[in-house]
Amino acid sequence: MHDYKRLKVWQRAQALAQTVYRESRTFTHSDSQVLRRQLCRAALGIPSSIAEGAGRSSRREFARFLDIAAASANEVESQLILARDLECLKRSVANQLIQETTEVRRMLAALIRHARNEKEEEPASPSPPNDSDY
Repeated sequence: MHDYKRLKVWQRAQALAQTVYRESRTFTHSDSQVLRRQLCRAALGIPSSIAEGAGRSSRREFARFLDIAAASANEVESQLILARDLECLKRSVANQLIQETTEVRRMLAALIRHARNEKEEEPASPSPPNDSDY
């Protein structure tokens, strides 16, 4: 079991989710509230999936939850593009959030590769990755 709070990717994903929640409060039209809820749900899904995967007993399961987190990052990016294009978010804010989402996805991809490439010696306690890398 990993201490997910020590993973830099979880820390970045958590900060991204907090920023998405704060910035999406500016959505004004009632129709855009559907997009806001979906965006916040997807943003919350990234650190949540990392945390859930870290609690699993094997690297394979951990990697599967990291895949789910990466898929949520794709969803967030798509919704941020829509929010920017519909002018629910300022272009500069949306672009900054998209850039941060891309970085979180890049970090997830590296951690997924690490989790899949390590030999699984003891399924009950996979060794944690080097926190400075992920």
